[in-house]
Amino acid sequence: MMYFQSRAQAGQLLSGQLLDKYRYENCAVVALSDGAVQVGEQIAASLHCILTMLIIEGIEVPGESTSFGSMSQSGNFTYNSQMSAGQAEEYATEFHGYLEEQKREAFGRINRLLGDGGMIDHDMLRDHTVILVADGLDSISILDVALDFLKPIRVQRLVVAAPVADVAVVDKLHMYADELHILDVKANFLGTNHYYQVNDVPTHEVTVAKINQIVLNWR
Repeated sequence: MMYFQSRAQAGQLLSGQLLDKYRYENCAVVALSDGAVQVGEQIAASLHCILTMLIIEGIEVPGESTSFGSMSQSGNFTYNSQMSAGQAEEYATEFHGYLEEQKREAFGRINRLLGDGGMIDHDMLRDHTVILVADGLDSISILDVALDFLKPIRVQRLVVAAPVADVAVVDKLHMYADELHILDVKANFLGTNHYYQVNDVPTHEVTVAKINQIVLNWR
């Protein structure tokens, strides 16, 4: 049973696994959430590579805690792959107006956050080893969006790194990623915060501002 003192400490443990292989490669670390930025910072620092973040806004089915899917900053909506096609179709019909409205709002929020920086562009990732970083993976849906975003970009390798992940997600990931670095796999995932003694994740706005700064310095 692994518990981490903080996301930064977990990031240091992960960078220890990645350093020998990727120290001299062209890498880009792409964080999948605010908490993931704290993990990814450690990896990017040890590999001396770019750190950026994919901004993802999840949309839930009204009145249920089921994810419809997520919107990414490219404006694409990706359905939750854990729903069957029939289920997705049914929800999409029943909640059509609501879903369209939510997509618009989510994309608006993403664009306001991005400002002029744009934060992540294809050139930054093209022909690089892309290391997707999460602070905890309990569902495949955030990865669906990231994989969708990366589809048009030619990358060298796709590596997924996370301190802790649900066993079902790890099973699926083997199909998508060239390499996985997961420190602890759980059969019964209790929510990401549970595995950290310190949960000091800054607000979304603060994280985005920090990432924009990092990206500007790299350009």
